[in-house]
Amino acid sequence: MTISNARSTRGATTYGTATGGASSSITVGVQNYTLLVFDSTANLEITKAGLFDILGVAGAAGGGSGGSPHFGGGGGAGGAPRQTVYLAVGTHTVSIGAGGTDNAHGTGSSLGVTVGAAGGGYGAGTIVVKNGQAGGSGGGGRATSTGGAAIAGSAQGFAGGTGATNVGAGGGGAAGAGGNTGTGGGAGGTGIGLTTFTGGTITTTVATGGQGTGSTGASGGAAGAANTGIGGAGGTSTGGSGGSGKFLIRFKV
Repeated sequence: MTISNARSTRGATTYGTATGGASSSITVGVQNYTLLVFDSTANLEITKAGLFDILGVAGAAGGGSGGSPHFGGGGGAGGAPRQTVYLAVGTHTVSIGAGGTDNAHGTGSSLGVTVGAAGGGYGAGTIVVKNGQAGGSGGGGRATSTGGAAIAGSAQGFAGGTGATNVGAGGGGAAGAGGNTGTGGGAGGTGIGLTTFTGGTITTTVATGGQGTGSTGASGGAAGAANTGIGGAGGTSTGGSGGSGKFLIRFKV
């Protein structure tokens, strides 16, 4: 897709039509929509130019680890932009980002050049990497060090929490910052439910930050589920992998 295939919503008042992904009919309030869901990279075919509501989720980061007593911070959730955009007739590539492994960033998701969701920042783990790393949502810190920032601001996510002695903080989520304390590690930041966007046809919560680890935490962090953009949990021996991304696109019918 080239930049000429997209423009501002200014002056556009009607919704377009499109095909691609897994298609279904939904109702939100009293308004009927067609919903297109992408769980892997594929093409979106715009058959009528117009407006489209977008909810994108990037790949989440892995949790931090480094061996006891380096209690790893949780991985940051994948960035989750929610916006309405104008798309011209043509083929637009929807790219779904992969989740990061132990101590690794998530990969961004995108709709051509029109919408970009930033991959999550990984959680702190080793004595060298005490701070959580920046991303769509930031990774949690460890040992009183700070969490990573949300590089696109609250439009996509929140910062990771600040670690404490023997506590890895939680990674940031799409709707809230990572938690700072807890014997089992700081809680991951709040994600967003898909119920409102889909009218209840999909109830999954996406883009939640990864749990940090602490004195009662697991040595191996739990992984985020595929296509949720949920951050991997921190661990002492191994951080969990982050969940891959997702894209939801709807238009009025």
